[in-house]
Amino acid sequence: MKKPDSTPLASAERGFSYSRATFEQLVDKALAHARKLGATDAGAEASEGCGLSVSVRKGELENVERNRDKSLGVTVYIGQRRGNASTSDFSDAAIEQTVQAAYDIARFTAADPVAGLPDAQDIAHAADQPDLDLFHPWDIDSEGALQIALVCEEAALKTSRKITNSEGAGVSAQQSHFFSAHTRGFRGGYASSRHSMSVAPIVGRGDKMQRDAWYSSMRDAAELADPRAIGRYAAERALSRLNSRKISTRECPVLFESPLAAGLLGGFVQAISGGALYRRSTFLLDSLGKKVFPKHIDLSEDPHVMRGKGSSPFDEEGVRTTARKVVDAGRVEGYFLSTYSARKLGMKTTGNAGGSHNLVLSSRLTRPGDKLPEMLRKLGTGLFVIELMGQGVNYVTGDYSRGASGFWVENGEIAFPVEEITIAGNLKDMLAGIQSVGADTYNHGAKTLGSILVNRMKIAGS
Repeated sequence: MKKPDSTPLASAERGFSYSRATFEQLVDKALAHARKLGATDAGAEASEGCGLSVSVRKGELENVERNRDKSLGVTVYIGQRRGNASTSDFSDAAIEQTVQAAYDIARFTAADPVAGLPDAQDIAHAADQPDLDLFHPWDIDSEGALQIALVCEEAALKTSRKITNSEGAGVSAQQSHFFSAHTRGFRGGYASSRHSMSVAPIVGRGDKMQRDAWYSSMRDAAELADPRAIGRYAAERALSRLNSRKISTRECPVLFESPLAAGLLGGFVQAISGGALYRRSTFLLDSLGKKVFPKHIDLSEDPHVMRGKGSSPFDEEGVRTTARKVVDAGRVEGYFLSTYSARKLGMKTTGNAGGSHNLVLSSRLTRPGDKLPEMLRKLGTGLFVIELMGQGVNYVTGDYSRGASGFWVENGEIAFPVEEITIAGNLKDMLAGIQSVGADTYNHGAKTLGSILVNRMKIAGS
């Protein structure tokens, strides 16, 4: 198996067709043409992405995919009228046509009182753009990726004779870079990478079959989990679900496994994001300064974590990013705002155009020993959820209803696996009802937190 290459790079151009200097020239041409046409402001971004994905199933190669794409996006302002256009053709003629298209769209678009580029004081200049070590290209070919995927799946299949099938295993190596600038003085860009491997084994036969999956994803391939460990753990998860049964309808406490707990945090982020707030389509309207979580809960955001999956020195508008406390002792201290949504609300941008950055949810009551066994003990008798299905979340009302499977727990010990049930509640009540956060910390993209114990939910069963 080929060892992942994590050698630091002197240049962020390795494996790309276009250099940073070329992107700067393309962007500058677009901005210059926008000015020539009479735009009052303009912004442009040139980007390129490429990668390799390999999948196997039951010991055989299934797919090899190589991707490479490029784009130049242009935004033109005529006063407070805005137009957007993009192209994958980097010729001078195509750039001029794209800028003209954006300009023409702006000409015939109604003026928006809050439209416009970020204010000068919010823009990230060179001194505000630290190198966050986000680019670690993986020097791997399709044969090397194939061998890793085969090892991962083989480890799952050999875990037990009860592993009868597989949905396959996959390895992906992806990287991209961009340069962006606008007429308010912002100039910046960087390269980044994201690599992963995964496997999904199947146990049992007929209507007794169960499946589960596991994966590892990192910016640096050298930090990926061992493929054998991923395979074995995925198999153990699938095996633990054999002989699942239904339970009767009831109300009880629910423990969300840490990867699923990230989804609850995602619901909170969406509810206090600018678009939902200014449209008044959120169950957490006007929640700034109010207690939404129990007083033992804190939520921090740090965009400058080295190699962080949610790290960025600036947001999609070129606004500088900073670390902050979003929730302090259960109280909401800040929203997630872009320049536009902040203006709509009469507030200041938080540097979150494009999303949140490296959120960490924690409890002041969590102890180092609060791993999963201790969290099950805290659950006592109730439901431990490891899979959710469906999209039954209403972010306007907070109503929550999802298909689920997991384990019934009695006296702090897993009694038997459970399937074909629905859990229901209201997100506002669920967030306020968080009793405990585990020390079994898991990173899911830009969110890091442990398992979450909610005091009470409705379970619809047989």
